[in-house]
Amino acid sequence: MRTRYILPALTAATALMLSGCVDNSAPAGAGGTSSAADTAVPKNEEIAALLPEKMKSAGVLNVGMANNYPPNEFKDGNGAPAGWAVDLTQALGDSLGLKVNFDIGTFDNILPSVKAGKDDMGVSSFTDTLEREKQVDFVNYYSAGIQWAAPKGKTVDPDNACGLKVAVQATTYEDTHEVPAKSKACTDAGKPAIEMFRYDAQDQATNALVVGQVDAMSADSPVTLYAISKTKDKIQTAGDAFEVAPYGMPVDKGSEFTPVLQKALQALIDDGTYNRILSKWGVESGGVKTAELNVASKNG
Repeated sequence: MRTRYILPALTAATALMLSGCVDNSAPAGAGGTSSAADTAVPKNEEIAALLPEKMKSAGVLNVGMANNYPPNEFKDGNGAPAGWAVDLTQALGDSLGLKVNFDIGTFDNILPSVKAGKDDMGVSSFTDTLEREKQVDFVNYYSAGIQWAAPKGKTVDPDNACGLKVAVQATTYEDTHEVPAKSKACTDAGKPAIEMFRYDAQDQATNALVVGQVDAMSADSPVTLYAISKTKDKIQTAGDAFEVAPYGMPVDKGSEFTPVLQKALQALIDDGTYNRILSKWGVESGGVKTAELNVASKNG
């Protein structure tokens, strides 16, 4: 769950103190890149015919993305885009007969790029919020909660974490909202604040937990579960997932592409491609059955 606000992250020097304990390679059989054969789909001529003429002529789907949030979006061992959201986006491009161009950049630049027309859409684990819907529309594609993790064998209660050291990825919802709110509740009750450790990349936050520099980690549920699977039983879930909310692919307000993207995603859900992709990465628990538009407004 990301926010568009930027807060200071730990310095590179601090990050280098952490050992490289996390293996972010793709799961067995995943292929590790956005063009894995098992996620390729044929062109859906009926839906592709609905594309705006500009996109048809260009033959390219420009997608704004940050690539530092495994297993959703990250770099594989060769530096290529990888992750279940990357596979899903590639499948959408294939179904529309478009070549996918992942426009890699910082998270906070994605919405401006979509609004300016530089990118046709974004895919970077955006939580669909009422605030963001003032800027863009969202085609909703997943449901994620917040999931804490702790060292193996150690009991940590996310609702009673006063005085603990907690790792988060900078600019995520966990960084800007969730953990600060928990910390404020601690200080309001006269208890020690939560000491938050902010890292530029999720790998660094996970490593901090693995090597014992922090007591716990907070991240989106698919991110935490994937991190646990890649750390050889060194960390475990701490409590259940909470604050479940929708991920959305941002598109420009009122864009002609929005209903086409929505139809293309629904077609992938209906034909089973969507679930195959999620299952390949072990994140099917957050799958949706309907590609809705602007869920935050509907629920708000």
